[in-house]
Amino acid sequence: MWVLDRPGYLLLLLVLPVLVYLRHFWCGRGSRMIFPFTFSGGEGFRAPLTGRVVFMRLGHLCFWTALVLLVIALAGPTKTVRERIFLTRGLDIMLVLDVSPTMAARDVQPVNRLEAARSVARRFVEQRENDQIGLVAFSLEAALRVPPTLNHDLVISSLEEASLMEYGDGTAIGMALALASLHLYGSDGQEQVIILLTDGVNNAGEISPEAAAEVAGRSGIRIHTIGVGSEGEAEIEFRHPEDGRTYRGTVREGYDPESLRRIAELTGGRFFSASSGGSLEAVFNAIGTVETSERRVRVQVHRHPQHQILLLVAVILLVLDVFLRRLLIGSAP
Repeated sequence: MWVLDRPGYLLLLLVLPVLVYLRHFWCGRGSRMIFPFTFSGGEGFRAPLTGRVVFMRLGHLCFWTALVLLVIALAGPTKTVRERIFLTRGLDIMLVLDVSPTMAARDVQPVNRLEAARSVARRFVEQRENDQIGLVAFSLEAALRVPPTLNHDLVISSLEEASLMEYGDGTAIGMALALASLHLYGSDGQEQVIILLTDGVNNAGEISPEAAAEVAGRSGIRIHTIGVGSEGEAEIEFRHPEDGRTYRGTVREGYDPESLRRIAELTGGRFFSASSGGSLEAVFNAIGTVETSERRVRVQVHRHPQHQILLLVAVILLVLDVFLRRLLIGSAP
């Protein structure tokens, strides 16, 4: 936001039109003679538009523009920036995203299950201003993409880059939960939360989801589980990352609601099902309402005076005016 520290100086701008008139248009000023005659049948006498005249007018323009800038500089233009400083630590949240091939099922709009989850998760991250957020993606294997951080742009960028079958063909829910818990263990945030988004059942990895949930619960980490997808068959289409071929078919099996509910109960979390993009949005809104923390905020205003730039431009214009009049014209008008 821009403000003026001394706006009263802008009243000087009202004087400038009068000075321009007295300097260039007033008939009573010196160095000008008026000849009250015209040529018969002509339009009268007009001074030719020579290079000397052009440079002279350009010098005048530089001079008066410089005066305007000097007046504005006197008014004290200042750019103010308001910064919110959080005095308390927020939550630590790990998003655990399933990128197995079944997440390409097209029963969740606008494109498929993965794109719907990605879109809603991105908006969730954008709203958690003071929370440290990390990301784990999994399929056959689980991988940490971003540790808990306040750099939400990095989290969103990693979300956008996550792709189907990036970690193989499978669903290692237990490994993913264990990895997320590992990076939340010992955190000094007010609360530690894991949000699991999956559309399948655990079929890979050495750690079972229940075992990972028990360890997380004992560490004070709460897990919310979200089952993505509708009941029944769903069309699927995806491109294999290794051979580049496009595969199409149907998905008949989905997530196990009892297993996801058990994971959530073991840690004091909640289980949600989302069969559409709208219901997935509602689920994240519900989690956002439940997972809140005390926030103490101080607003700090940073002031950045801008008059130096105006003064510099004004000086350059005045020097240009002198250069045009003295060096190119040879004398003042």
